[in-house]
Amino acid sequence: MAGHSKWANIQHRKGRQDEKRGKIWTRVIREIMVAARTGGGDLTANPRLRLAVDKAKAANMPADTIKRNIDKATGNLEGVQYEEIRYEGYGIGGAAIIVDTMTDNRVRTVAEVRHVFSKYGGNMGTEGSVAFQFKHCGQILFAPGTDEDKVMEVALEAGAEDVVTDDDGAIEVITAPGDFEAVKNALEAAGLKAELAEVTMRAENTIELGGEDGARMQKLLDMIEDLDDVQEVYHNASIAEAS
Repeated sequence: MAGHSKWANIQHRKGRQDEKRGKIWTRVIREIMVAARTGGGDLTANPRLRLAVDKAKAANMPADTIKRNIDKATGNLEGVQYEEIRYEGYGIGGAAIIVDTMTDNRVRTVAEVRHVFSKYGGNMGTEGSVAFQFKHCGQILFAPGTDEDKVMEVALEAGAEDVVTDDDGAIEVITAPGDFEAVKNALEAAGLKAELAEVTMRAENTIELGGEDGARMQKLLDMIEDLDDVQEVYHNASIAEAS
């Protein structure tokens, strides 16, 4: 389908991630270690660690690898110490970009992120320059054709903040970060299978980009995502598919 589609943009992002499966493990391991170090190694008491372990299992990471990295982070084994750093900036057409990193060398990371922004047509911004355009929330996305009434009934009863049906027919369930797990579990228990479920930075408004600008924006995003220290990239560009 030509034109702007949130569903198509999400599917493209998932496809890009699938192409880089080798890097998924590296990112998940870092997330596990930071989550365990900041919130402890007990899964029942650490929601962030539970989500990271779920990602690891979805990426077919062995249980002993998961446990070893939790042990490293909680001091039971020697390991690298990572810190979380967020960068903000602008892409093509003034589109807002947030780059979340985990690094053991912040000097290297900021240099690499700044280089990619400048080389591929973007600009690094200051802290807080674009974050206000995003909402930190849980996002659960269902494919077009899913029973909208059932999703709405189950999600709202479980504590979701909102249920949005996009122009392309995809259904988004929005939750507070702390309610994400409960809503996701309720939807799964009702037999509703999500295509995407994550705690994310959701753009409040989007900037539509097509043609050469869309291609340039996609290139910039791809190059940022390819950096070793980058964990997540959020943006507010709706990039039109080629006709």
